Amino acid sequence: MNLGLQLEPANESFRDVPDESEYAGDIGAIADTGLITGYSAERFGYGDTLTRAQAAALAVRLYEYIAPAEELDFTADNELPNVAILATGGTIAGSAPSNTATTGYQAGAIAIETLIEAVPEMEEIANISGEQIVSVGSPNITNDTLLTLGKRINELLATDEVDGIVVTHGTDTLEETAYFLNLVVKSEKPVVVVGAMRPATAISADGPMNLYNAVLVAGDEEAKGRGVLVTFNDRIGAAREVTKTNTTALDTFRSTEQGYLGRIVGGKPYFYNETTRKHTTETVFDISNLSTLPQVDIIYGYQNDNRYMYDAAVENGAKGIVVAGSGNGSMSSISAEGAQAATEKGVHVVRSTRVGNGTVSERSALTADSLNPQKARILLMLALTETDDPAEIQRFFNEY
Repeated sequence: MNLGLQLEPANESFRDVPDESEYAGDIGAIADTGLITGYSAERFGYGDTLTRAQAAALAVRLYEYIAPAEELDFTADNELPNVAILATGGTIAGSAPSNTATTGYQAGAIAIETLIEAVPEMEEIANISGEQIVSVGSPNITNDTLLTLGKRINELLATDEVDGIVVTHGTDTLEETAYFLNLVVKSEKPVVVVGAMRPATAISADGPMNLYNAVLVAGDEEAKGRGVLVTFNDRIGAAREVTKTNTTALDTFRSTEQGYLGRIVGGKPYFYNETTRKHTTETVFDISNLSTLPQVDIIYGYQNDNRYMYDAAVENGAKGIVVAGSGNGSMSSISAEGAQAATEKGVHVVRSTRVGNGTVSERSALTADSLNPQKARILLMLALTETDDPAEIQRFFNEY
């Protein structure tokens, strides 16, 4: 993946790599070409312009930071499942100046190693390895982050050494990442996305128990083949159905119509339902060679709205638009004009609803079925990597 980093012609040589590094040759090549595969320089504190020496140093850090799957450091108990925890930041890794503060904290301030050390009981149920993908609040999760995370999960699950994955994530956009993974992970092994509503520094923080439960589910044989799961507040939800419903409450993640898949009681997962929509190994989506995703925007419907948002989306490169319509995906006449104009310019417009529940009935336009706007955006992005055929795109929404 070319990150678009500009390498300044500098007197500094990229060969200022420690001689003892076994990756010195590869690092030199990476620094010389400016290709840094799959990971962003920004998370390591570099700007958009790198000298060759800086690129070499960054490459060293990348090799040290992202351990190859075969070198994951699991503990030695062969009777326990091997669970890799991939951290992205969020409230579960948040830090506040006071232990009574549950808002106004810094998300992603605490490293995954510290989170793991805070819950030593996890070592009784699984062999644990931790890896930091990014350290951000979830509103700052980008398409690049999604691709990096999805590729890393597929890399890990393709080995015999990893039995399950836990992803720690901020709650604000957790459902979007979970649904993305639900569509692109190519394994039946459990993948569990988890977060917290209170920062790690708070009295009665919910993160430690949520993380313990996520590891419990990720290592459970009964969790295999169920798609990507979200565990929160002792419940187990399907990535497609679960959504955040409250700004601050601990039981914010719910699946109000389709229901939960199961719950965790007394340190044991219990499953009662299954998702009927295609996921993981059943989908056509393959991100292994993708470096970008098509731009898809969401436009919210309201009284007295206008068409300029549609025009602006098209002018700024949108390949798809999801409409958060009122009621059953309804649009005002003038918004419909904007949507039609976008369609005539080759932009695919999908109707969802701002209501929060229910299925948008099929009509001449593309519809999101029961997906909320943010999840419809995820599916439309991936659909556009496969096809421009509206009928095929609608089939994805009907089946996934």
